[in-house]
Parts: sequence; C-alpha cells; structure tokens
Amino acid sequence: MLNLTVFRKILLFLGDLSLFYVSLIITLITRFGQNLTPQIFSAHLIAFSPLFLIWIFIFLFFELYELNLANLNTSFLARLSFGVLVCLIVGVIFFYLFPIFGLTPKTNLLIISLILWALITIWRKIALYLFSAYFQNRVSIVGLTNESEKLAQILKKNPQLGYRMIELIPISDIIELPRKIKESRINTLVIAEDLSREPTLEKILYQYLSLKINLMDLAQAYEIIVRKIPIGFINQGWFLDNLQEGQKRFYDKVKRILDITISAVLLVLSLPLWLITPAIIKLTSRGPVFYVQERLGKNLKKVRIVKFRTMKENADKMGDDWSQGKEDPRVTKIGRMLRYFHVDEIPQILNVLSGKMSFIGPRPESLRNIAFLEKEIPYYHLRHLVKPGITGWAQMNSGHLNVSGEIGSMNEKIRYDFEKVEYDFYYIKNRSFILDLNIFFKSLGLFFKQGR
Repeated sequence: MLNLTVFRKILLFLGDLSLFYVSLIITLITRFGQNLTPQIFSAHLIAFSPLFLIWIFIFLFFELYELNLANLNTSFLARLSFGVLVCLIVGVIFFYLFPIFGLTPKTNLLIISLILWALITIWRKIALYLFSAYFQNRVSIVGLTNESEKLAQILKKNPQLGYRMIELIPISDIIELPRKIKESRINTLVIAEDLSREPTLEKILYQYLSLKINLMDLAQAYEIIVRKIPIGFINQGWFLDNLQEGQKRFYDKVKRILDITISAVLLVLSLPLWLITPAIIKLTSRGPVFYVQERLGKNLKKVRIVKFRTMKENADKMGDDWSQGKEDPRVTKIGRMLRYFHVDEIPQILNVLSGKMSFIGPRPESLRNIAFLEKEIPYYHLRHLVKPGITGWAQMNSGHLNVSGEIGSMNEKIRYDFEKVEYDFYYIKNRSFILDLNIFFKSLGLFFKQGR
C-alpha cells in the first residue's frame, strides 16, 4: 500500500515540476515572441531553476501532494491559490536578493503564476482520473465487523483514494486466504481481528511474509485512508502506545505563540464589528448581546464560551441544536446572517488570547452534552487532553449534520458524535503545524461554501 502511495505522490511531484518549466516556456514565448533567443531562454532557465526548487518546498508546505486532496474541491483550490501567491511573493524576493542573475522579472513572475495555477488545476483533474482507474492497491479486509464493513464501503465509493476493494473475507474462510491472495492478486490485507485470538490466521500471514504483502490492522487502515481512529476497534493499550503527549511540548509552545499573535491581530482588525454587531442585535431582537455557555476545556477545566447572540431570548429552553433541523426557528434573521459569515464566533478570540482555547482543536461541548456522551462513547474524556478549538479536524470531515436537518433521532445524533470523536482522536494523535494548516484551508474553503 505504501509503495503505491509513494509512487502516486512522486507522480504528482514530477508533474508539478514539469509544469513549472512549461509555464516558464509559455511565458517567454508570450513575452518575447520571435525575439526569444537561445541566450534569453538560457538566462531565464538558469535563474528560475533554483527558484522552482523553492516553489516545490512551498507546495510541500501547503500539502499539495496529499492524495486525498486530488479531488478539485473548494479547499484544494483555496490551498493552491494561496500556495501560488506565496510562490509569486517569494519569487519577487528571490530576484531582489540575488541580482547576480541580472533579471527583474516581476511581470514574467505574475504571468507564470497565473499559467501555473491553471495548469496545476488541469493536472490535478487528470491525476484524479488516473488514480481512480490505475495505480491502485488491491485490498482485502479479513474479519467481519461494523468497522470493517464501513471501511469496505468507503473504499468502494472512493476509488480516487487509490484502493480497490477486492473482498471482505470472514474469519470462517481464512483457510481459503492463500488461494484468494494469488487468484485476486491482493497486495494489501487489512486485519480486522485480534491475531492473538486467531492462531490459524497468524500462521497463514507468517507464511506469506515473503510475498511482500502489505499488512495493517484496522486502526492503521482507518488512520491512513480515512484519517480517523475507529473507537470500536481500539482499546486502552492503543492510547498508551499512540498518545505521547510529552513529545508535543515544542509544538504546543509554538502554537501558543501563534495563537497569541494571530488573535491579537484579529482582535484589532475586528474592532469595527465589535461596535456594529451589538447595535444590530439590540435593534432587531430582545435579549442580551452575547450568548454565554460553560463548556469543558483542556484537563476538564471549565471554559466560558462567548458568542454574539444569534438566537431568540431563552432559546436553550426550546430544545437542542441537533433537533431543530436546517431552518432552526430559534435563530433570528440577523443571527442567521451572523452565522453565515461567522461573525458570531468573533468574541471567542478573547478565549484564544487568554489561553483557554486555541484556534484549532476539538470543539468544546456543553456540560449537559458531555455527561450524556461520556456514557455513550468509549474514551470520550480523552478528547480533553488538548485545548478546545474554534474549529477542528472533526468539523472539517464529519459534515454539518446538526444544521442540515439530517439528524432526526437520538440514535443518529449519537452516531454523528461518535464519528466526530473518531476524528478528534486522529487530530490529538497526529496534531502538527501541517495538520493545523490543512484544517485552516479546509475552514477557509467551508467559509466560502456555506455558513455554519
């Protein structure tokens, strides 16, 4: 599985590198026409080659080689646009700092950037087709569980991820596993059972180590492919092995510095909204300007969440958010607009500035919901190992069922929160500056797509 994954990323990388030079050639032909001489071409080729190397690192930083981003959605286009903009800015600085090349190609840089954006977009569309039809891992899952069946459905519905689901094999058929591996040319096996309880399966897998078949357990497969942790498959030992919080100290300190810096800047930039929004709320509905609710933060410490009020007075007595459907009758007309543009979230900047929250992390739940969810969802309390965030990995991946009217019963609500916690555990285990940047761009894409 990993070999083909690396191959696909290398293919994207080589395609992008080629398009850098194609963009340069098109720009030079456009700018110079018949006056383009071998000397001019050579001078630009020598000057731009080291810059293109820097651009590749910028693309890596913006995670443009993440395979699940091959799909041309709003998040990818926003990420690509910012990446190309940074490349343009770095290009201007590069030629200013290194005048030895004798070029000041500001106009050429702008043209290259525009052409590159268009070509990369087209290339990613082609890559999406190639990854859906070719270069796929042939996967079988051993063991019938709810989690394994869900994973099988995900693989069948998303061929662009690069995995072709061959067969879901029950434990009762493991004696046929060697034949199935050969006949179906399976190169990846996902084990959805505890091998210590299945000695026959363990013996078969040991014999087939020489075939270089990729083996992984269900938790690893979910983490790599779906980017969440299947709570129903893991146990306490998984948390002991994977949640090494001591290794995150440097990341946590730098993230805190970034939170302070960004929140201070946003606080200054949002000052006009602090004046205008309260006046609009007071003029259009009865009740206080702010909505305040206690929730749980890091290490189970209480956090007072403050937002601009978007609902009618005493709306909490009219029911929970999830039960109201898309057209929540508790939300005022102005409140709906504030939610659409996320203006209601602005006061939470103060919580980030004070250190009680971060911009990115698991969304804090109300005390009433937590008491219920801890009974329904295993290990739920462990999501409080990190600071809560204004936005998070779960919000970017589990959808927005609580405002789409798709949650119609308590059971659906529990399944929805179950999935959110699985994404939260993935974030807690894998949190990094790159993942935070990923969430930022997904949030940016969501901002332009719809309000929460």
